[in-house]
Amino acid sequence: MSQTFQVGQRASVTRTISESDVYLFAGITGDLNPAHTNEEYAKKTHFKTRIAHGMLSAGLISAVLGMKLPGPGTIYTGQTIKFLAPVHIGDTITATAEIQSLGSGPQPRGAHHDLHQPGRQGGRHRGGYGAPPAG
Repeated sequence: MSQTFQVGQRASVTRTISESDVYLFAGITGDLNPAHTNEEYAKKTHFKTRIAHGMLSAGLISAVLGMKLPGPGTIYTGQTIKFLAPVHIGDTITATAEIQSLGSGPQPRGAHHDLHQPGRQGGRHRGGYGAPPAG
């Protein structure tokens, strides 16, 4: 089944970041930085509490690209990120991808993505591209 894509087409994934998410990510990656895993340590930082790993939240865009837009078969080939605000345990964030251009056929060529934390000014990660599914 072939899907038709259009410039401006968007898809999103929303997730509330849990303490389990942070610990599982720390275990998988080996990033046991106490800013993420130790509340007593984190209280002494300028964040005043533990924060989620930046790549945990930025990684949600992979779910959008690989499962929704363009979808299964997509190979995520690159990303440019700027972290503008921390993600705390309990925050609900939304990762959104938008098709910016199409290749020579009807497949997306580049996608802009945005990660937004409602209610937190500047709570965004931006940028990136994925390759379209084989087709």
